[in-house]
Amino acid sequence: MNPELINISYIVASVLFIFGIKMLGKAETARKGNLISSLGMLIAVVVTLFDRQILDSKDVASWYVLGICLVLGSLIGAVMAKRVKMTSMPEMVALFNGFGGLASLLVGWEDFYYNGFVKGVEISEFTKIATIAAIIIGGITFTGSLYAWGKLSGKLSGRAQVFSGQKLVNGIIAFALLAAGIAFSIIGDVQTAYWFLIGAVVVSLILGFAAVMPIGGGDMPVVISLLNSLSGLAACAAGFVIMNNVLVVAGCLVGASGVILTVIMCKAMNRTLHNVLFSGFGAKKQKAGGQASGEMKAISTDDAYYALEAAQNVMIIPGYGMAVAQAQHAVKELGELLENNGATVNYAIHPVAGRMPGHMNVLLAEADVPYEQLREMDDVNPMMDSVDVAIVIGANDVVNPAAAQDEGSPIYGMPIIEAYKAKSVFCLKRGKGTGFSGLENALFYQPNTRMIYGDAKATITDLVSKFKE
Repeated sequence: MNPELINISYIVASVLFIFGIKMLGKAETARKGNLISSLGMLIAVVVTLFDRQILDSKDVASWYVLGICLVLGSLIGAVMAKRVKMTSMPEMVALFNGFGGLASLLVGWEDFYYNGFVKGVEISEFTKIATIAAIIIGGITFTGSLYAWGKLSGKLSGRAQVFSGQKLVNGIIAFALLAAGIAFSIIGDVQTAYWFLIGAVVVSLILGFAAVMPIGGGDMPVVISLLNSLSGLAACAAGFVIMNNVLVVAGCLVGASGVILTVIMCKAMNRTLHNVLFSGFGAKKQKAGGQASGEMKAISTDDAYYALEAAQNVMIIPGYGMAVAQAQHAVKELGELLENNGATVNYAIHPVAGRMPGHMNVLLAEADVPYEQLREMDDVNPMMDSVDVAIVIGANDVVNPAAAQDEGSPIYGMPIIEAYKAKSVFCLKRGKGTGFSGLENALFYQPNTRMIYGDAKATITDLVSKFKE
């Protein structure tokens, strides 16, 4: 294939990536942006196969391997995309990040093994640095993402796992990894350097687990976006290893966008990235000081219906509980009935509600809730005083007034949706336990708050039936 045509195709693919990511920034264009990015990746893959003369190969075995991998990968992707529930999207994203890191690790490893260890080709220092970067970042991303997947899916405890001397242990592991990487980069003997590479692979995989272990479930949105960034950086390094321009560009785009999203998530929680990664937040159940005292007052759906029937302004505040109950369609139906009854209905979306960035937006978009009704935190807080009823569906930290009122709370200073300012607050919750972060929610004890216990979908469906009656 003509080199000029290959480079032009790579430029086209890169432009499609950029436009696709840009369109992902808005809910109404996100689906189209995803398709445009996918088209860019298809072009990049096909052109790379020609560039590396894989499609020109007369080796039948290469075609068989390529065909088998293509069919298996497409089949696995199609089945997972079809079967995955919207509630499982956070852990699915974690797996995507992890396997992206693993792919970069394998690319760097294979390139050095085949060209340096097997063929004896002299490897430049730059290539060795890129190789070890792809391996270290990819390994950390892979096992870190697997651990995050375990926490998000409930297969592992969501609480931060900490022990005495943990930071020292993690520091030693990180130092050993850095030492192995430096040794690999400067040692000229390929045989010796290869064993340092193997050591870096093993230690990077260990560090991935060790780094995510002390991070609590409440900080998973930040971890997911950070791991996404790392997977992009690993891909960028792998692109330098195999000298593939489009892989470098794609990796930089993912890495940069992941960093920006990580910063946004940290600001939304009023936390620094250092605090998220090393504070061990959520290791123990903590109470939000004196604010989380008193009695939770329950209310029946009959009484809730009468209050909603008379309400003129209703604010629905979704959280992970809505995702677990898969109540988004019932919530949308309730919203429509309230509007038909003369009420103004809005949906307040906190940046870190759920288990990944944009989790609530995705769920409500799936239920075809109008985009203009999805309001950001900064937009809804000034109008909260005029809200007749705020319906909190499974949200915890993002509506906890301790963040604004209790200086002794671990989340003090975190920007929240100020649901407590509404005239009445209905909190839909399965039981009286704490949320994923392990903190008591002071909102549940407010005098204007009433609890509606049970499955959120069943509760909303019950309210819908009462309106229809």
